Amino acid sequence: MVRLILRTLAMAAALTACLPLHYLWRLSGRPSPWPRRFLALTARAAGMRVRVIGLPLERDVLFLANHLSWLDILVLAGASGTAFVSKAEVADVPVVGWLAGLNNTVFVTRSERAGVRGQADALRRALASGQPVALFPEGTTDGGPEILPFRASLLAALFPPLPGVMVQPVALDYGAAARDLEWIGDESGLANVRKVLARRGTTPVAVHFLAPVDPASGDRKALARAARAEIVEALGDPLGPSGGGADRL
Repeated sequence: MVRLILRTLAMAAALTACLPLHYLWRLSGRPSPWPRRFLALTARAAGMRVRVIGLPLERDVLFLANHLSWLDILVLAGASGTAFVSKAEVADVPVVGWLAGLNNTVFVTRSERAGVRGQADALRRALASGQPVALFPEGTTDGGPEILPFRASLLAALFPPLPGVMVQPVALDYGAAARDLEWIGDESGLANVRKVLARRGTTPVAVHFLAPVDPASGDRKALARAARAEIVEALGDPLGPSGGGADRL
């Protein structure tokens, strides 16, 4: 309980320090680095010790990453400054939705079949502006450390290819701690947050920014397979199961 409280207080302190600076940068008309720095500090407060391997593209990029936990957002954004694609419902969650908006989250509707097209359009607009965006193409954390098949339908925004926009696979490696951090099954988000923040010690996390892939080199299915194969190879993980799971983010 003491670790949970101390880590929560550290996160609150990071927000208190970064938020005024973020708005100051916005008032000056300059791009704000403070959402990225806040998320990096929050990851550190949660016990993550991030090591970046490779170079993330700075713009005109869609990052495709494996998905284990809500920590993925903190770790990946802190390492690259990326925005994310998230369910529209997240925007209505107190505090979380507001913070997601500060980081230029692309909110999409997934409840209806027509929402697939809306998601693609929203993501395509963000990418066309140069904004780096990250997507978890497994669509769920229910695979745990194993890498589920990537959903090619989520890559519709990239076709027809946008000039200059690349896909960069990212492998998030929590090592032996993955099983302790995973968010799967019927566990609530709040219960998982409490479990993670109450853990002893710190956790090394390797963020592998892998070789970019040109979407023009194939179709959605080929792109999904190629990105997943790069991540699986980087993690040294056997090809995962073919099942799905419930959406988390």
